[in-house]
Amino acid sequence: MAVEQRRWGGGQDRSVGLLGRGPECALLDEMIAAVRTGESRVLVLQGAPGAGKTALLEYVENSATGMRVLRAVGAESEMELAFAALHQLCAPLLDRLGQLPAPQREALETVFGMRAGVPPERFLVGLAVLSLLSDASGGRPLLCVVDDAHWIDRASAQVLGFVARRLLAEGVALVFGSRHDVQDLLGLPELEVTGLNDSDAHALLESVTHARLDHHIRARFVAETRGNPLALLELPRGLTATQIAGGFGLLDAETLPGRIEQSFLTRIEELPEQTRLLLLIAAAEPTGDIALVWRAAERLAVTPASVLADGTDGLLVFDVRVTFRHPLVRSAVYRSAKQEDRWAVHRALAEATDPHTDPERRAWHLASATPTLDESVAAELERSADRAQARGGLAAGAAFLQRSVALTIDSLLRAERALAAADATFRAGDLEAARKLVDIAERDSRSEFARVRAHLVRSHIMFAAHFNNEAPPMLLEAAQRLEPFDMDLARETYLVAWGAASFAAGDRDSVLAISRAIRKLPPPDGSPRALDLVLDGYALLSTEARSEALPTLRKAMTALTDHPAQDLLKWGWAAWGVSCALWDDQGMRETYARAVEVVRAAGALTELPIHLASLGLVTLFAGEFSGAAAIIAESESVAAATGMPIAQHTKLVLMAMQGKEAEASALIADTVEWAGADGQLQGAAVAHWASAILSNGLARYGQALRAAQTSVLAADVFTVQWVLPELVEAAARAGNDAVARDALEDMADVAQPCDTDWAQGMLARCQALLSDDAATDGLYREAIDRLGRTLLLPELARAHLLYGEWLRRGRQRVEARLHLRTAHEMFVSIGMEAFAERARRELLATGETVRKRGDEVSSSEELTPQERQIALLVRDGLSNPEVGAHLFLSSRTVEWHLRKIFAKLGIGSRRQLRDALPHGEHKSPPQ
Repeated sequence: MAVEQRRWGGGQDRSVGLLGRGPECALLDEMIAAVRTGESRVLVLQGAPGAGKTALLEYVENSATGMRVLRAVGAESEMELAFAALHQLCAPLLDRLGQLPAPQREALETVFGMRAGVPPERFLVGLAVLSLLSDASGGRPLLCVVDDAHWIDRASAQVLGFVARRLLAEGVALVFGSRHDVQDLLGLPELEVTGLNDSDAHALLESVTHARLDHHIRARFVAETRGNPLALLELPRGLTATQIAGGFGLLDAETLPGRIEQSFLTRIEELPEQTRLLLLIAAAEPTGDIALVWRAAERLAVTPASVLADGTDGLLVFDVRVTFRHPLVRSAVYRSAKQEDRWAVHRALAEATDPHTDPERRAWHLASATPTLDESVAAELERSADRAQARGGLAAGAAFLQRSVALTIDSLLRAERALAAADATFRAGDLEAARKLVDIAERDSRSEFARVRAHLVRSHIMFAAHFNNEAPPMLLEAAQRLEPFDMDLARETYLVAWGAASFAAGDRDSVLAISRAIRKLPPPDGSPRALDLVLDGYALLSTEARSEALPTLRKAMTALTDHPAQDLLKWGWAAWGVSCALWDDQGMRETYARAVEVVRAAGALTELPIHLASLGLVTLFAGEFSGAAAIIAESESVAAATGMPIAQHTKLVLMAMQGKEAEASALIADTVEWAGADGQLQGAAVAHWASAILSNGLARYGQALRAAQTSVLAADVFTVQWVLPELVEAAARAGNDAVARDALEDMADVAQPCDTDWAQGMLARCQALLSDDAATDGLYREAIDRLGRTLLLPELARAHLLYGEWLRRGRQRVEARLHLRTAHEMFVSIGMEAFAERARRELLATGETVRKRGDEVSSSEELTPQERQIALLVRDGLSNPEVGAHLFLSSRTVEWHLRKIFAKLGIGSRRQLRDALPHGEHKSPPQ
């Protein structure tokens, strides 16, 4: 039975056993033992208040002898202060910041308020914390404890969740205690902490009660507390011996946390007034900064001599930090205090907080100290919003703006602040809160300009919530109403409306109406900006032949290079179709990757899934399925966090390209049904496109033909250029030459004006399927040559396959084998199983024996996707720290993976990786 020393009341130590916690303690012991050997471990202890999470956290701290221990505690009052919990945890390590690479060091200095700067990418902050912990554990193992994780701020939770998923071989243990699920910690190893069994509960109860209890009373006490250890320890303290013996004061299970708090309240109420005030100061300032607590206390005439002589009944401990006996003590102290006392304490804390080093915390305390509307505090919160956003992203800025709205006196000013708060809140992904703020803005607005801007935000919310055909007309109306007041904002809104109608809803009628309205706009003053060029190019693309739009779109593509991040956050997602319209695969890769970086760094969760979907598709086009799968997982995580719907476009195409018939068919059917019910035509177009890819891979050309025809009818101007090659191939293989030639004519219209290897290579491949024998060979060779100069490995492999099939049918078996073998090897390497099987069958028809996929696995194929990614990066000359920065891993974890990679490949050095890995294999893009 594990035993710990706990400080109870009256300055005395009492040894109390962790009864019934043998399995939990054994698991924690195993964790510490593993960390001492250089491994890393993560665990989330989850249970009801008082279940024993904090006791187990203290147990693991006491067990970590010789290890460095870092600790943070979440606090309800700090949930809106970005990176507050992370700062608590990392503060003792800030002297090590100089050991980090410059980008990582600067990221942490920015989010901790040590330097000014733009909001760093959240993933870069995560990597910096991972590197910091890894560096700190170099001398001795490290234990990180985070209690009350359900109350830590979202920014800290995201970073700690990121770090927890990447700890492996650093010698770091990260243990959380939480009352319930924390979104950003889902999926981590978890241990549910429940009540004690009856035997242990009876023993614990007897250890703290001196009155002799009737067996039935004792059993009832145990039953109604459900074995909750803290309840068994604390509740008897609030009852007299007579009450305990008579069974009075027993509780219902549903009110257990409240009764535990009430027990603490009984003890708090017996303390002197100044001691209670000190407890309230500590409860309102959860960082545990002793100096700050005493500075605030002095402003309220509370001195150490006046409160420490009689002690705090063990409820508050002064050590390196100020800590409470139990997290429920903090909530009991704060919630039971008089409102006037809470205001006074927050006012004292605001005055004691340095306005230069921690202005956001000072502003937050000021807000909590303000009982009525107060313009000066509201203005301070508004000014702090920009700083909060720089440190913690849009969600942090939105929290300050929301509080500013609540304290604003003037209705016109409140409308403006509500509008700003609504926009930030919407972009941070909280759509319901954004709707309420828009209601305030519309109610208090007195001008048409203010009302139309509120209508604009409401339109954005509608689009983000449904991605259907309801939002484009709303956005078009907003753009038209904005023209007399702010032409720049009107043009931005027209672009977003066009993107909403085209990319998301697939609403051709709305696209045409918006494009015609754009064509009627007066020319911009001065030289056209990137926004103007994109807008005009899209309008031409929709109303004229593609060749008419290309010159403007090429200028737009140049102008978008290195465009300011702030503009990209407002309308950038709608601009990235430019590179697609130009058939520029390299440009797509670069612009989509940059867009994700910008949006992710800003914490703009509303827009992030849209950008991730684009990056996911272009990653698929390059045949990098593991990278695309990682992007899909991130997109699903963001959608779950924000509660917004997400289109499964990337996942659909991935499954289709992989040839996973059962999974892909089910998802395609679900998507078609959902898209039809929600008015989301583009979703249906992508689903049928994916079905065409799947069926072409399976050589079911009739099915592929029907799916591609259905997709073309609903596809937007971008998706159509991906669907048409599927339609040409399916129709040609199904023997429907009329449909195939019509599709080829359409393909020429969209590809011929674009003189890129992607466009001309795909066009040549399609033409070869329908040409006469004299021209066919040259067209296939042109397709292979041009596609070989792109990033599009799947399309290149399919060109080899079609050429090989044509050669075999022409009885040119030797050359057919060459191209079919190349196609088969590429499909296998990429992971396109259906197409690989199609190539294998063609090879068999030439007389060559080919093993089925899975009959023989090379040593390199035994590598996991992450191991293969690391191996490829090391093969290309990257150092361990560079690989770690690329994949968000610590250098020590990279080294650990390399040892496993070398063992699997049977090699002993980095130099040998070049020969051990298949030629032509490419690494995944940075995430």
